[in-house]
Amino acid sequence: MYANYRAALRARSKAEFFSKLSIVVEEADETEMWLDLLKASGIVPLVSIEVIHKECIELMKILSSMRKKLSGN
Repeated sequence: MYANYRAALRARSKAEFFSKLSIVVEEADETEMWLDLLKASGIVPLVSIEVIHKECIELMKILSSMRKKLSGN
């Protein structure tokens, strides 16, 4: 996710930044899904994942908000 965000920061145009930021949002969503599955599976103690899961959701909110502002909606 971070590598994709860095790539977005090096975008040569607003359209390219939006496109690369969209990839970052997708990657964050996928990460959240895997963390959710880990929580549900019980493989890893809930305490270990809960903070990371919440941080991931916050990052998704921030990144999605950035993308929404770029699109003008």
